[in-house]
Parts: sequence; C-alpha cells; structure tokens
Amino acid sequence: MTSIFSPNNIILNAKAGDKYEAITLTGNILKQNGYVTEEYIQRMKLREEIVSTYLGNGLAIPHGTDGSDCEIVKSGISLVQFPDGIDFGDGNTAYITIGIAGKEGEHLGLLNKIALICIDEDNVKALRNAKTIEQVLQVLNI
Repeated sequence: MTSIFSPNNIILNAKAGDKYEAITLTGNILKQNGYVTEEYIQRMKLREEIVSTYLGNGLAIPHGTDGSDCEIVKSGISLVQFPDGIDFGDGNTAYITIGIAGKEGEHLGLLNKIALICIDEDNVKALRNAKTIEQVLQVLNI
C-alpha cells in the first residue's frame, strides 16, 4: 500500500462529545495537513446527516458528500482513535474514525484498501488498543 498515512495524520487517545465533534477532529487533521479546505469538514458532517458513515467493527469512515471534490486540495487520509468510543447512532459505537479525502475519484481506491484491512476484526481491535503511532502504522502495513 502506498504510504498515504503519515504519523502527522494519526491521533491516539482522543475524546469527543458526539459523532460530529469526532468528525470535526478527523477532518481537522486533513485540513491542517493541507489536504482539504474548511468547507470539506462541513461536507463531512453533512454526509453524516444524509447517511451514517459507520461501517461496523467499531469503525466509521467520514468523508465528504458528492460534489466535494472542489474542496479537496490533494488526496489524504486521517485516523483518530477514541478509546471510550463515540456513539454513531442506532447502537453503533466507533472507536476508530478514518477520514478520507480522495482527489478525482481516488477515494474509492482508498476505501477499498481500508476495507480490506478493517474487515478483519483483529486489525480493528489492534488499532483500537494501539498505544503508539508505530503500532497503528504496523496494523496498516505501512
């Protein structure tokens, strides 16, 4: 897998009051590292209002709505670990959020790579319990 995850794009032991705060934190990493504009974060929250980005296995993958491409500077990905979990509705608790911004359709490839890793419950559990960024990168095989 191409090294799209950098240590600067990962936060461990985060806390958030609700899923929108979690999405903001996940999106802010993308913004601060030059991947997206502020508006993209708003589109991530709007996407969550339309349909939950919770995928199962304690994982949510917030991303922008259709038409958000103009808010993406370059493709990027972020990961935030919430040890206490975040309620994503319908009894679903996310412990990991992975923010995705894919330029020119690249998000589909990114989603596919992440899905292949996170379909394995052991990988998600390892991400949830990681104590260091190096452990996260190891699970992601980077």
